[in-house]
Amino acid sequence: MFSLSRSLTVASALLLPVLLPAQNPRVGAAAPQFTASDSLGRMQTLAENKGKYVVLEWHNNGCPYTRKHYVSGNMQELQKAWTGKGVVWFTVISSSPGTQGYVTAAEENDYLKKMHASPTAAILDPDGQIGHLYGAKTTPEMYIINPEGMLIYEGAIDNRPTPDVSDIKGAENYVNEALTDAMAGKQIAKSYTRSYGCSVKYRD
Repeated sequence: MFSLSRSLTVASALLLPVLLPAQNPRVGAAAPQFTASDSLGRMQTLAENKGKYVVLEWHNNGCPYTRKHYVSGNMQELQKAWTGKGVVWFTVISSSPGTQGYVTAAEENDYLKKMHASPTAAILDPDGQIGHLYGAKTTPEMYIINPEGMLIYEGAIDNRPTPDVSDIKGAENYVNEALTDAMAGKQIAKSYTRSYGCSVKYRD
């Protein structure tokens, strides 16, 4: 039987973020092409958005590190601000059926409405095909693709790898910085950072 102290240690460990560097960061290379259905049943492709900046946000509504950015409204503010400037924002859900974060199209639409989220679309990736193409490892994990179809940012949303909402204030938001620099024609200061959060719940 576990002692109380050991049980608390195990519980605490479950909230520790997964901090994983990509094996082969592809920043500077062509972003992998994909075609997938979104939560409204529409087909979304990367190719049809050439000429625009595209953000890919890996999502799991059961992950405390993801919830932090939605409960606070931080992710929604980013979505609204950048889609308002012409950026295409895809929320990508790669959780497989039966795992944490898996949702049906109807469940995701209800969630988007409840959270007042406004991505361009929520892409359902239950087979993990898009996730594996990009090597997405955690939720949240962010990718930015430029109008030429090149990957220009990969990594964390910010520099505060905790599930605490209070840590958002004062955090360095890497996505804001990368998009601001890129749109101003400047070199992105930090084009790759180490992602944090819950592991993506792939089928394999």
